[in-house]
Amino acid sequence: MSATPEPLNVALALAAVGVPVLPLRRGKVPFGNCPACKDGACGGRPNMKNAGPCQCPAPCHAWAAATTDPHVLTSPVWVPVWREAVTVAYHPGGAGLTVVDLDNPAAVAWARETLPATRTVPTTRGEHWLYRGAMPSSNAVRPGVDIKSLTQYARWLGPGNGRMAVLPAAVRALAVKEDTTPARGEVASSLPTHATWNRSVATGCRHTERYVRTGLERGLALVTARTESGAGSQAFGVARFLAAQHTGCPGPCGLAAIGEEIVTAAVSVGVPESYARRAVANGLETAVERAA
Repeated sequence: MSATPEPLNVALALAAVGVPVLPLRRGKVPFGNCPACKDGACGGRPNMKNAGPCQCPAPCHAWAAATTDPHVLTSPVWVPVWREAVTVAYHPGGAGLTVVDLDNPAAVAWARETLPATRTVPTTRGEHWLYRGAMPSSNAVRPGVDIKSLTQYARWLGPGNGRMAVLPAAVRALAVKEDTTPARGEVASSLPTHATWNRSVATGCRHTERYVRTGLERGLALVTARTESGAGSQAFGVARFLAAQHTGCPGPCGLAAIGEEIVTAAVSVGVPESYARRAVANGLETAVERAA
């Protein structure tokens, strides 16, 4: 009796803890679809973006074939494929995770300055940052950065190091699609306090109102989800992240109004107003200084 292929052993161990897995062939890509599924002839698997009736037992359709079922992984159709496999991939979204794939040192440096610390996994050229929570996948959200979650796979490169954080609004906002106009200068923002952000106070912003409101609402939700002890630092992070999105705008962008809404959210969960204002002001200023 021949030994179980090493990638299959890894896959079974991951599946046992609820991580859906699939084999990768040479070149670190999934195995091709079987003849019955080639070129979408089967209609696709039910859990793919375009749902379909496929019940093919083979490891077809890349990430959509990922499974935690040991009977499927060791089935007569899968075992020969494992013998050809060079490594294992997993479906982050199926495990309730999001992977921020940082493809080069510059992207890693950006993440360390911008995103909340979380579990990291070294890759050939950069790092994978893992967060608890799933979201739509999106490629090239910024130079060297991909988001792998609901409709992509990621290579298994080990468990990584560090405590895994909850998926932050800063990552979700990266995948928000927007229409923009060319940037023509620096951000300008000087508005009376207690203003509410809308298009009338952001006449020079290159972003759509939907884009700004979506990011702001997610940031406010992140702040109000914290207790008093954590909401202040969260307000700083949200202010810094949102301001950074406007560093290429011709301005004015209404950053003071955005800041007021963040302050209000922090105060609503018990943060002293003076502390909230200082945290938000520092966050806005930090983003502008880094851009400069």
